[in-house]
Amino acid sequence: MTRPARTLVIVPTFNEREALPVAIAAILAEAPEVDILVVDDGSPDGTGEIADAIAAGDERVRVMHRTTDRGLGRAYLAGFRHAMAARYELVAEMDADGSHPAEALRRMVAALDESDAEVVGVIGSRWVEGGAVVDWPKRRELISRMGSAYSRFALGIPVRDVTAGLRLYRVSALRALDLDDIASRGYCFQVDMTRRLIAAGGRLIEVPIVFRERELGASKMHAGIVVEAMLRVTGWGLQRLLGPRPRTPQVE
Repeated sequence: MTRPARTLVIVPTFNEREALPVAIAAILAEAPEVDILVVDDGSPDGTGEIADAIAAGDERVRVMHRTTDRGLGRAYLAGFRHAMAARYELVAEMDADGSHPAEALRRMVAALDESDAEVVGVIGSRWVEGGAVVDWPKRRELISRMGSAYSRFALGIPVRDVTAGLRLYRVSALRALDLDDIASRGYCFQVDMTRRLIAAGGRLIEVPIVFRERELGASKMHAGIVVEAMLRVTGWGLQRLLGPRPRTPQVE
């Protein structure tokens, strides 16, 4: 019988005191073999303390407290480095607000297991056949769809859901990247990771998920995040056009 790959699920948090316990319970119910790393950016609402209490009662849960250099991208990078140091084989990204279906983790791990070695990651996608969003404002859906479409056009990457936050990577693929060179902080971090993994010769596959609007807590999306993403993607696109010709993307 094949031993399951050691998997770490990174859950970044900022003011998620209500949603976090629900999210952790859902993850461990669906995938009891994984470990969870909560990366809390100094939440003033006490999310970090709640995470500590959960970790004290379950050895599968660990907590990283960050008070400087905050942001979604920085939180994930800190989690990636922890996964490398602890010799995990797979690392997942998952929101704390319940919008990402925990049941998708098993499907994503299975998809990676069944793929060849060139596949370095799996994206839980809203915009492929079988994917959907539930209870999302039309304006938010439009922004997400347009953001993915613009990123595909500017960067030449045929990933349907470029900004997706539910992801699974091989840790070996992350080791091949220069993590210190990644400056993205907001949701454009996902676009940045996509283009870097493809440029390094990796392939990404997408599996459909049903994304649900959060029921607990408040959304962190704001205009500054959208502006950062547009500016960075435009800059990367210009680099692609004016710089050395990149290798052909291999994504399905």
